Amino acid sequence: MVYLKLIRIKHWVKNLFLFIPLFFSGDILNLTYFTALVQGFFAFGLVASCVYILNDYRDIDADRKHPEKCKRPLASGEVSKNSALVLLALFLLAGFSLAIFTSPKYAFILGIYFVMNVGYSFGLKHISILDICIVATGFVLRVKGGGVISDTPLTHWMTLMVFLLALFIAIAKRRDDLVIKQALGVDMRKASKKYNIEYLNLSLTMISGIVIVSYIMYTISPDTVGRINNYRLYYTSIFVIAGILRYLQIAIVENNTGSPTELLYRDRFIQIVLLLWLIIFFFLIYFPDITIFS
Repeated sequence: MVYLKLIRIKHWVKNLFLFIPLFFSGDILNLTYFTALVQGFFAFGLVASCVYILNDYRDIDADRKHPEKCKRPLASGEVSKNSALVLLALFLLAGFSLAIFTSPKYAFILGIYFVMNVGYSFGLKHISILDICIVATGFVLRVKGGGVISDTPLTHWMTLMVFLLALFIAIAKRRDDLVIKQALGVDMRKASKKYNIEYLNLSLTMISGIVIVSYIMYTISPDTVGRINNYRLYYTSIFVIAGILRYLQIAIVENNTGSPTELLYRDRFIQIVLLLWLIIFFFLIYFPDITIFS
């Protein structure tokens, strides 16, 4: 169990972004592509876990000052440094081997992700604004990788929305760090010194508005309507708006965003909204003539 915590197995849910291009293309039931994406999912998970291990290895001292991160295996001493490094090497080898087997081009994208995050761990995360942009870019690379595996070209709308949504979540996480700083008087990140609550609240408001407008523009764009052959996609906007409002409520009212992944696992409202969005979108794409949406 302690090693599952070390590799952040719960965070592998982020790699579901690989499936987004195939899902939106209306071809998610293609078994060949779906199987290849499952392979890509595990490859990305293994490499991402290497990044988590490396980041925890370098942040042991800082994590010990954090009310939650102090429980991480390396910070708490449950896993030794040597064991963590051995696991990192094994996962790195296995992840890239599986990625190359899946698609050499996908392995190249995964390599960009790994190099970028090594840079993040070794100092780029201390540069304000750049830190959250790197996090958001990681999600764009996931979607790009999914498009490569499934031979599905990405639209500019999809790339933009994924980046903006990931940026929105990263900003909310930085805000949570500042809330903890106010409570404990300790900086959780060096980049936090360049942020304050007012700035991050303004950033959250700005980005959330852009995300909503971009999503609505995507659903009503002639290219999307023509490709999916359904003009009713804008119906799903209500779930996107509700989800973002809930996230803003958790961040600004409850001051309890914490880990976005943990939030996904525990917040029923977001879970229900996401599930309804997926169900409605699935029917609109794969069963466009269903009468309930007429």
